[in-house]
Amino acid sequence: MANSKKISIAVIRRLPRYYRYLADLLKMDITRISSKELSQRMGITASQIRQDLNCFGGFGQQGYGYNVEVLYKEIGKILGVNNKFHFIIIGAGNMGQALANYENFEKRGFQLVGLFDVNPQLIGKKIRNVEIMHMDQLDEFVKSNKVDIAVLTVPYKNIPEVAEKVASLGIKALWNFSAMDLKLPYEDIIIENVHLSDSLMVLGYRLRESQRKKKKKESANNIGNANNENNLNDNNNKND
Repeated sequence: MANSKKISIAVIRRLPRYYRYLADLLKMDITRISSKELSQRMGITASQIRQDLNCFGGFGQQGYGYNVEVLYKEIGKILGVNNKFHFIIIGAGNMGQALANYENFEKRGFQLVGLFDVNPQLIGKKIRNVEIMHMDQLDEFVKSNKVDIAVLTVPYKNIPEVAEKVASLGIKALWNFSAMDLKLPYEDIIIENVHLSDSLMVLGYRLRESQRKKKKKESANNIGNANNENNLNDNNNKND
């Protein structure tokens, strides 16, 4: 059970990662694990793990560690995977279709119920038995169906208009994949902005740094080898 104090968003953002690692442990038939062992697998400190989990009541036992299955189920409850959130995707292009085809969402409690676009070549096409509908049908669809989340994969220029439209229909959670950091002036609207290129740029930076360090190390080794060779030649000349 969570404590009455407000849980920081940083802790919440780490929970799905715990959930994934615990799922992997279950697949390996590992029944219990200590915070130290889990920290070694995840690359974060054991104290951070204990602090995070203590926000929700702990779950661990001193001298025993964590029951993997119990912890997995409890974190699942906290994240709401035992609930069923219904979501729609607005923008059925390449990104929208890729998300629609991702079956793992259903395992996490998210059920795709609608796809929308304005491209006449896409209307009527089915993605995993969900038919792509025209945006003109969005109002009626939302009135007739339970929709918790709208996933936005539309062009940058269309995001503000589409987001306002979705909010006006009473959908309270938006998952935005455009390049814009979407913000709306409504306190009850929850927005998650996803920028895939940010992660790729970070990867590019790390790759360049790795290459730079490798090059620097090779250069240092070459200098060292050259010095050794010079010293060897000097010694040979002295002996001559």
